[in-house]
Amino acid sequence: MKISDYTGQDAVGLAQLICNGDVSAAEVRDAALTAISTVNPAVNAVVEVWRDEPLTASGISSAQGALAGVPILLKDLAITAKGRRNELGSRLASGMVATDDTNLMRRFRTAGLTPIGRTSTPEMAISTTTEPIATGPTRNPWDLNRSAGGSSGGAGAAVSSGCVPIAHATDGGGSIRVPASCVGVFGLKPTRGRVSNGPGVDEVWSGLAVQFALSRSVRDSAALLDAVQGGGIGEPYVIQPPERPYADEISKDPGALRIGLLRHPLNGHKSTPAVVDAVNGVADLCARLGHHVEDVRLDLGVSWEGFVHGNAQLWAANTTAWIDAVAEIMGRRPTPDILEPATWAVAEYGRRATAQDLLGALDMRNSVTRHMGSFFSHWDLLLCPTLAELPLPIGDYNQPQADLDGFGWIAHVFDRSPFTAPANVAGLPAMSMPLSMDAASGLPVGSQFVAGFGREDVLFRLAGQLERAAPWIQRWPPVWAGSLARL
Repeated sequence: MKISDYTGQDAVGLAQLICNGDVSAAEVRDAALTAISTVNPAVNAVVEVWRDEPLTASGISSAQGALAGVPILLKDLAITAKGRRNELGSRLASGMVATDDTNLMRRFRTAGLTPIGRTSTPEMAISTTTEPIATGPTRNPWDLNRSAGGSSGGAGAAVSSGCVPIAHATDGGGSIRVPASCVGVFGLKPTRGRVSNGPGVDEVWSGLAVQFALSRSVRDSAALLDAVQGGGIGEPYVIQPPERPYADEISKDPGALRIGLLRHPLNGHKSTPAVVDAVNGVADLCARLGHHVEDVRLDLGVSWEGFVHGNAQLWAANTTAWIDAVAEIMGRRPTPDILEPATWAVAEYGRRATAQDLLGALDMRNSVTRHMGSFFSHWDLLLCPTLAELPLPIGDYNQPQADLDGFGWIAHVFDRSPFTAPANVAGLPAMSMPLSMDAASGLPVGSQFVAGFGREDVLFRLAGQLERAAPWIQRWPPVWAGSLARL
């Protein structure tokens, strides 16, 4: 299979070629491995390649799995594949090997997806840039001097550069949507509880974090969510399943939606002019498509300072417990010599958190959830920028980490990505769409849509409509496997 043919298809398209017998799953996997070897030296998105993973498409037809035979990369965190390393972007976890598949990994396999390696992540995912000491910075395929975002930056850069059409990702404060905006791909964060985190944990980061994927097309994310949604055995709660497959929603007319528009973040700062221009353009597009778009004020029920403080308690306490668990598994002591300065500072901050601090943080979560729920009783969607600024140059984001304490680092992360975290706290579905390009820099600019609890169907209907109105799939970055590979 020619690499240009491979990169010219999304995941659903590749699965259809395999089902029709035009290519084999092995040929598609070989093309993916060639694509990785072509662009990864430049972008540094993939930290390990698996050439010996058994193909899982055998015996699975397109009727059973719309993604059968498609290669997928796994973020080096949260999900595990039995017998494979899972190192969390950290020297503390170097050499750590998973003893079993997680629920999500099993569902990937059942859908016929073939895992072919791991993508990079910042250490313990406590950043929205992917520049870990352990594996080095992941670079943006649109500009190699810029960040690919984080914490699923490796996944985003791998999809954007054509390594794979779809890649596993996680999102605890924006980690799917931030890289989606930085590298110009589609990123959906599902509703809390839509995708299982089990069996080892029920709620990650006290309910803030979810797992899903980054993709080049809306239909790929819809097909994947159809394949993996729903709880596993012993889940603490089960949310209402979709009325129909998400893959069907993308062709449905969304009707005239009520969309609230927010241009600037709640931290008192201003979005940059390029970002404001982009979100205004998306708002105008929505209006032309028949939707009602109106400026809104968003009330979280707490001050921005209270919001960040509550999140800091949850982030830090969970990170500290996670570090201690990894240290015990690996027989290593977590010290400033083995952990990055920001990670060490967050862990020390987490050790000082009391039970009363955590209860206060959960009270913050409840307040935000109730106020966001009230907002979506009046509006179908919230539209805002995904990020308030363009992707930063490599090195800029992490420059202050040695000078910040744990709370200071988390406040820094929230200032760098101020639009995304409210959806995590409230457990709401949200997506970043690559509808805009900044003419001056040549960089993509994502726009975020947030919906009410459990309403991925509304997001997919609008996403399908917007993708048809302003397609992006033939918009390739300078580092693109389809144009750089010789085969």
